[in-house]
Amino acid sequence: MAKARIAVLVSGGGTNLQALIDAEKSGKLKSGSICLVISNKKDAFALQRAANAGIEALAITRKSCGGQEGFEKKLIEELDSRDIDLIIMAGFMSILSEDFTRHYDHKIINIHPSLIPSFCGKGFYGLLVHEAALAKGVKVTGATVHYVNEIPDGGEIIMQKAVEVKEGDTPEVLQKRVMEEAEWIILPAAAEKICAEIIGGK
Repeated sequence: MAKARIAVLVSGGGTNLQALIDAEKSGKLKSGSICLVISNKKDAFALQRAANAGIEALAITRKSCGGQEGFEKKLIEELDSRDIDLIIMAGFMSILSEDFTRHYDHKIINIHPSLIPSFCGKGFYGLLVHEAALAKGVKVTGATVHYVNEIPDGGEIIMQKAVEVKEGDTPEVLQKRVMEEAEWIILPAAAEKICAEIIGGK
């Protein structure tokens, strides 16, 4: 069966990448295949996860490319040379330009650890999102998979899942619950949905 070709962009530990790898292994992600992992940090553990799963992995840094423009040019080169159908940003800590997101219009998705439009946009990433949610006293948070455009967390929403905020939660505890109960479920599900549409349209 033909499969959509997926590239995953990472910066850190790669827990969401692992969720995608596991989903492909278990058959939950059956319409797409992870062909490439790119990190913008050389020491990201996600690169090791990719290697362990036998997936091609590259580290491309801004520094090695002489800045943002060179970095994006190199990314496009690597992605296009492998005929990538879908780009998944899984904890990718780098804002991409309008030129880049336009080049891949409706081909890039991201997972964000809140229910957009709450606690999102510039400056909201990682633990900061959960700190803000707790500071505000919300009773429900969650995760959102959305298309990526030139506005941070600004693309249309594909999937969301709510997670309860519990008494005594710390940002770390809440982050873990949001990952386990929302991120690791809806990211593979959204990837499968889009990959199935890509194959259907080919």
